Order: sequence, then structure tokens, then C-alpha cells
Amino acid sequence: MFIRTKNNSCYSNNSFDPFDETINYLQFLKQSGCRGFECSGKSLEIIKSWGQSLSKPDTLESILTDLGDCQRCRLSETRKKIVFGKGDANARVVFVGECPGFEEDENGEPFVGTAGILLTKIIQAMNLTRETVYICNIVKCRPPNNRNPMIDEINTCIPYVKRQIAAINPDIICLLGSCAAQSILEVKDPISQIRGNFFSIDGIIALPTYHPADLLRNPDKKRDVWEDMKKLIKKLETI
Repeated sequence: MFIRTKNNSCYSNNSFDPFDETINYLQFLKQSGCRGFECSGKSLEIIKSWGQSLSKPDTLESILTDLGDCQRCRLSETRKKIVFGKGDANARVVFVGECPGFEEDENGEPFVGTAGILLTKIIQAMNLTRETVYICNIVKCRPPNNRNPMIDEINTCIPYVKRQIAAINPDIICLLGSCAAQSILEVKDPISQIRGNFFSIDGIIALPTYHPADLLRNPDKKRDVWEDMKKLIKKLETI
């Protein structure tokens, strides 16, 4: 990396510091006659927050602010509401699903449709409540006609999901269905092969299982999910 100094000379520096580089470049612009830039109010607010973000830990509120009225992928063209997530910001268990459906898109909350009712029953059977866990999805906008999210849509959303998980710092993440499991674990194995097994993601335990919508189509899988939830409960008691 070549750094431009005050006397406009360059030297090589293998340890790149973006802040030093920015200061040096601004000094170069000043010496070249530049006296300022036109900035919008929004840009000024973003610049003002740069230094603050270094000293303040990520929170769900700051992540939601960064997400804003997201237009980062094609799903923004057809969605009604962004479905960010809901629950306890200090939850010990985070449930991660696939994407919002019709009811979620209408209400702006995750898992409020038929599959959500079943998830609520599962959570209650674990002696937990929706208020004491956190629920979100890999993709935060409803795909048209409830199709599966595309890989570029997942890649656009998943950094925010990972920031949510890091901000909450739960004891266990329960990954609901293939999309959530494969995206978070970065594997290609089908959910039928990896469900019920514990994984570690950035020091947090992750347990994949079937999505509640899958149980509505295949009621025989309910027993498998309950066996997985019993493992989760037992693991939670040891942490």
C-alpha cells in the first residue's frame, strides 16, 4: 500500500490503516485546492455516526437503523413490509426461519401465520414463550408467490441476520428448515441429514430442525422435531 504524505511523496506501508489513509488523502485534496464537498443531511448523519459506531456495540436498534427502508435486492419491489425480527433482545434461544409469508408481509412480524401458530405451540411446549425468545428469518422480505429465496437475495440479507445473532449473543440458535440451516452453517446437506445435530457458529451452539411449515405438510415429522427440541432443552440446562 502506498501512502501519500504531506509533501506529496509516497512510501510503502504494509500495515494499512483506513483512517490514516483517509486523513492523508484529504490532506492531499486540500493541497490540490479542494475546499469542501456538498453533503446531504443524511450523509452528514452517517459521517457523524462513524466514530460512534467504533465505541458502541451493535444493537438490534442500530442494525434496524442501518437496514432502513431496504432496497438492496429485488424483493423490495413486491414486499409490503420488512420483517426484521421480534422477541427478547437478550434471548437465550434464537429461532431462524426462511422468509416471510403472506401474513408476515402484512403484519411486519415473523411467524404469525399457520406455521407461526405451530412454532408458538412448540415454544410453549419447551416451557418458553415468544416473548422470551427471538424469532427472525434469513430473508426479511416476502418473495413473490412465496417462492424460495434466491441465493443473491439470501446473500444480501444474511449479514444483517448474523449481526442480529451477534447482538443478541444467545446460547443456542435453532435453525428452522434447509434454507436457514444451509445459509448459517454454510453447508449443502439436506435438513434430513443434519437435523438434531449440534454445530458451533462463532462460538454459539446451533441446532437445525425441520421448519414448522414442513410439519404442516408432513405431520409424521413432528416427532422428530420434538426429539430435537428435547435435545435443545437439555443442552440449554447445561449452559
